[in-house]
Amino acid sequence: MSRLKQMSIFAHIVEEGSVSAAALKLDLSKSVVSQHLKNLEQDLGLTLIKRTTRRQTLTATGEAFYHNCKEINSIANLAWEQAQNAHIEPKGRMRITAPNALMEILVTPVVADLMRQYPKLKPELISDDKPLNLMEHDVDLAIRVGRSKNSNLKQKRIGEFRDVLCGVPELLAGGFYDVPYIANHWQGKFVRHEFESKSGETKVYEKQADCITNSFHSCLALIRSGAGIGIIPDFCFSQIEPEVVSLMPDMTLPENPVYALNPFSSNTPLSVQLCIKALEQRLRNDF
Repeated sequence: MSRLKQMSIFAHIVEEGSVSAAALKLDLSKSVVSQHLKNLEQDLGLTLIKRTTRRQTLTATGEAFYHNCKEINSIANLAWEQAQNAHIEPKGRMRITAPNALMEILVTPVVADLMRQYPKLKPELISDDKPLNLMEHDVDLAIRVGRSKNSNLKQKRIGEFRDVLCGVPELLAGGFYDVPYIANHWQGKFVRHEFESKSGETKVYEKQADCITNSFHSCLALIRSGAGIGIIPDFCFSQIEPEVVSLMPDMTLPENPVYALNPFSSNTPLSVQLCIKALEQRLRNDF
């Protein structure tokens, strides 16, 4: 690290024309700059600059060495500018994970809009109903239902939705308590739903699952095919109604909070900030 610093300072000494001018440019003391040059020449075992009280002249070796040092400074400055530009225009890879239902209806429309606005953004989407370890899978943003217990992650509640217990109309002609139940894997074998009306009346539905699937899309397909009843998010239900109908149209299930999680302890990337803001807006305005 000290070698690169010495090379950078050497290039500034050449360009500014003296140790004093370079010190002023770099906001360092003259003695510090002079010592860096002395150490550099000692480490190389070469004289890079011939100096008098009035002028300095590069040796042949010093001139060749300067051009390489100048290139190092140029690369460093370019890297700095490009990194700072990330505050102005989001670009590069952004890896997002979300449950299947939220990915399809919530996340992908938002990501599509961001890609149109910022062509240099390169999203990578991972649909998975199981919560992934953000560090292990190099995830920049995770959308989850419910708050995570991981205290190392930044978490922000960005909205909520409700599940709807539903099924196809022809399956429900004789009631639904004896109809097969299709469960998502996270519900387990025994399901319990507590409904509440606007007046505060409550009703409980309990049943052992007849079929369990580890995919939201499989669960939805089974419900739509008439194999049984199950819960789907209200924003999904609204898109396929009246193909399927609510079994408790005058009552609702509890709210499911939606959280945006990211692993950045500070200086969250602009792309992640913009995505969280857009997701929050979509949940608030469209669902």
